[in-house]
Amino acid sequence: MARLPVIVGFGGINSAGRTSSHQAYRRIVFDLLPESVQQDVLLDLATITNMAEHKNGLWYTNSGEALDAAALVEGIGDSLLARTLIRRIHPSLFDVDHVVLHKSTTLHAGQDSEKLSFTIKTRSLPSDRPTNWQVKALSDSVSEVTVDGNLETFIKDTKPLSVKAAGQLPTGFDPSKLYQSRNHPRGLQMTIYGASDAVKSSGIDWEVIRSKVAPDQIAVYAANSIGQMDDLGFGGMLKSALMGKRTTSKHLPLGYAQMPADFVNAYILGSVGNVGTSIGACATYFFNLEKAIEGIKSGKFRVAMVGGSDAPITPEIIEGFRTMGALAEDAALLALDQITNQDEPDHTRSCRPFAQNCGFTIGESSQWTLLMDDELAIELGAEIFGAIPAVFSYADGHKKSISAPGIGNYLTMSKAMAYLQNIIGNDGLTQRTFIQAHGTSTPQNRITESHVLSQAATSFGATGIPVVAMKAFLGHSQGTAGGDQLHLSLGVWKDGILPGITTSHAIAEDVYQEGLKFQLKHQTYGKDYFDAALLNSKGFGGNNATAVLLSPNQTMKMLKKRYSVEALEAYQAKNAEVVAVAEDYNQAAIRGEILPTYKFGFNVLGGEELTISDTEIHLPGYDLPVDLNLENEFSDLK
Repeated sequence: MARLPVIVGFGGINSAGRTSSHQAYRRIVFDLLPESVQQDVLLDLATITNMAEHKNGLWYTNSGEALDAAALVEGIGDSLLARTLIRRIHPSLFDVDHVVLHKSTTLHAGQDSEKLSFTIKTRSLPSDRPTNWQVKALSDSVSEVTVDGNLETFIKDTKPLSVKAAGQLPTGFDPSKLYQSRNHPRGLQMTIYGASDAVKSSGIDWEVIRSKVAPDQIAVYAANSIGQMDDLGFGGMLKSALMGKRTTSKHLPLGYAQMPADFVNAYILGSVGNVGTSIGACATYFFNLEKAIEGIKSGKFRVAMVGGSDAPITPEIIEGFRTMGALAEDAALLALDQITNQDEPDHTRSCRPFAQNCGFTIGESSQWTLLMDDELAIELGAEIFGAIPAVFSYADGHKKSISAPGIGNYLTMSKAMAYLQNIIGNDGLTQRTFIQAHGTSTPQNRITESHVLSQAATSFGATGIPVVAMKAFLGHSQGTAGGDQLHLSLGVWKDGILPGITTSHAIAEDVYQEGLKFQLKHQTYGKDYFDAALLNSKGFGGNNATAVLLSPNQTMKMLKKRYSVEALEAYQAKNAEVVAVAEDYNQAAIRGEILPTYKFGFNVLGGEELTISDTEIHLPGYDLPVDLNLENEFSDLK
């Protein structure tokens, strides 16, 4: 009997805000929500963006004004909303109008007007260089240089980027200020925040979960698709020598793509269980999810944390994608809308899946999913947000261009539909399922993905499966995009609203639509309308995946066939307490009272502290041992 992998907690941060308690989802469908729910969304944004602080029942603005909740959101609500979703890149990341070029610069000011040229980055001077010189950076573009006692000013060459929009985390949110970040790259700072949020959102203390399972029955699968490429990770390692700076001992190890998993094990969960990192471009999250799902179904482990954390909004990564023709550039967006009387487009509409479009929009995100087998979830009274019974992933076969799409996605989507049909029937598949598309907003993707979806849908007799795409609001967070798709889909069963692709005003003529309904507006279906969702990903290199997501109602409908009435009644009693604790966490987070879990140097174990026999290993801090009575699956070969 296979165990059913159920979602008992989820959290993180993306350009829409905090993911847990459906806050990021609610930011996207904000206009359709009741006023009380809108207020919670805005108050949450106010605290994470440091626009207000809650003290003694009142909200204090940065100017010191004390307001009640209603007055605060009335005053700064529009400003808070403008700090989210896709928008012009804020200078808190870098100045898109003045990106420094790494090349020789020329003396522009100072009493010695000789054309003394040198490269500040490498600290190299001409052969007749002065004997005493120092460089002091005043800003990204200006340096003071003292040459033999004379102070000179050097202006570094800069250029504007042609891509100026991104799905940046809410402006003002700085994860490095929430714990002792110790020069961690941005993606790892986001990991600490996001994974902590996911665990706490479950409403069950991690120590309680850990007491119910053996140390080797826990797994963490996480990654990002590019690695930490900012100046505190691989980016700094590659640039330091060229800039005349010192490469540090942290640049290399903290740059690795598996570091999100390592940070969760080392500083949040303290797990010694199974660990792994699968990397597959845009499908990275689903590849890691697949490993967790298969492990839980087989009984190999009972608890799994799946996650990703990508922070790719850097000039170098943007330029890399731009030169491929993959990103939406300002000039192309203006041309698309036939605008000639302004310098910049409406950056909030940079990403237009399945419409007339010109490229995707980069995004950053950290998303984490806490999974259990159904038996443990029932025992603990966990809130069951849904179930993921399967993930299908396939490659493209022979290719000409490594970055071009291929045939693998036809396999992932068709197999996912066939699998789902076996669970909820053809009516359930064709009438009560929605598709969360990859939806990158490139001209090529709108054709190739729509053909995949249309072919699969019509093969099963569908006439109008709703298709939506979260990247329209969040941008493309690379390897973490699947987590964005998963967690924002869960909100549909909380508030009953399926987010439409509102940035796309009309479907492009070359998009295949048979069997599908591309939803361009938010639509209220009701909390119980959909039984399932299919989450699709198409990645560079031939990395394709489709995840099957079951609604909480469908999940419980299935579990009622596995558990007795008495067991489910006991579950409901425990669940009421868990839900209350989870909401207490949500409200405390809204008030800004929660800090991430970061256990640096906490309960570090050495081998001498373990109790080892030939049948089991006892670890301090765990109630259950590691069982060494292992089955020989090849007993027939003895």
